[in-house]
Amino acid sequence: MTTPKRKGKAVPDHDECIRILRECGCDEGVIAHCEAVCQAALSIGRRCGARLPLVEAGSLLHDLGRCRTHSIRHAVEGAAIARELGLPDEIALIIERHVGAGIAEAEAVALGLPTRNYLPETLEEKVVAHADNLVDNINRVSVNKAVADFARQGLNEAAKRTINLHDELSRIAGVDLDAL
Repeated sequence: MTTPKRKGKAVPDHDECIRILRECGCDEGVIAHCEAVCQAALSIGRRCGARLPLVEAGSLLHDLGRCRTHSIRHAVEGAAIARELGLPDEIALIIERHVGAGIAEAEAVALGLPTRNYLPETLEEKVVAHADNLVDNINRVSVNKAVADFARQGLNEAAKRTINLHDELSRIAGVDLDAL
């Protein structure tokens, strides 16, 4: 795969994000999922006062690494691709920290990921991570379904983080995000 080149460090718009996904080799199923996550993220981001261009680009590109792998490493791979492309680091961090409401450093080591904290920190990182949890393929799901899916896989820490993230963002939004 040849990484497409881009000019400047500006946040890419919707069309450029889709072009990047296609040129990097993401299949149409991944792109459809990213579009669905983007819709959810923008809805949440509007209510929370997040920077919408960053939420849009980060949510569209959150699964960029799936052009290389569909394993948990897709977040690390996607962040690396984003950096190779010269995208703003804020986008690379959204990509890197979106999996399962984030991954703590000790969990990352156990999963064979590079040793670092993958927990979302900024509002935009949190919005995209949570929107991804609320979209199953291309369908919006409730937080209870997302949490049950994590629990069924034995990912109890991810389930707890998802509940906490849902509560935090719902407080900021002034509405239970399941109502959006």
